[in-house]
Amino acid sequence: MPAILLQLLAATLYIALALLGWKGRPRGPALDQTQRSASAIERWLLFFALLLHAASLKGEIFPGDAMRFSFAIALSVMVWLALTLYWVEGFYARLEGLQLIGLPLAVVCVLLPAVMPGEHILANAHSTGFRMHFLMAMLAYSLFTLAAFHALLMAVLEKNLHRGQLPPLLAGLPPLLTMESLLFQLIHVAFVLLTLTIGSGIFFSESLFGKALTLNHKTVFAVISWMIFAALLIGRHMRGWRGRFALRWTLAGFGALLLAYVGTRFVLEVILGRVS
Repeated sequence: MPAILLQLLAATLYIALALLGWKGRPRGPALDQTQRSASAIERWLLFFALLLHAASLKGEIFPGDAMRFSFAIALSVMVWLALTLYWVEGFYARLEGLQLIGLPLAVVCVLLPAVMPGEHILANAHSTGFRMHFLMAMLAYSLFTLAAFHALLMAVLEKNLHRGQLPPLLAGLPPLLTMESLLFQLIHVAFVLLTLTIGSGIFFSESLFGKALTLNHKTVFAVISWMIFAALLIGRHMRGWRGRFALRWTLAGFGALLLAYVGTRFVLEVILGRVS
């Protein structure tokens, strides 16, 4: 099946899920509502949408024997993995509010590779070391993406609680302390993966590319992101950082990480019109 057809089918399912979630939202005062959990049908629809999205990504990334990766594909992979992790996480915690951010973003990102195809072919794609490095990088990006979703929802929830108002749309979220605990669990795992990604990049650079790791924009922003998250975790353990302060550090670290690859590829491919 052509990638564009898979993308359109996945986008249609994402839109349908977003509409179902919006239509089924509770109305009236939040405290008077029986909280709604995602139905089994919605979970299965999301599962099939993720399968279609994954199949489209396979066609985009592997158009034959080569391996292609552009900023549009990077965004699509990150959102797909984040939604997959959210789908798994949904079995353990009620986080329906994440759909408010994730599904509309997924509609855009699943179609983005078709609208803005990239021709950047990755060298050494058959190397086991490179594939491990690539997999760890994508998992780290996706976990941090999910953490950013968490942080944004927590910021909105906290703002409304301080005002003494809780919209019904947010009433199904766990308590702030529970969400904060989930946020730092995500950050801990993602930080380990980011550390391994940077470490493997340094280790494999010489063997894969025949030269030491260069200090380019991607490396600089990745290291800046690592330093921000390292400071956040140290502050969390030693000084008990939490609340808005921790949320700002989380979003700042994610912003730096987003610039590390996606931002760099966007400048090269879209603004400068370069493939390499």
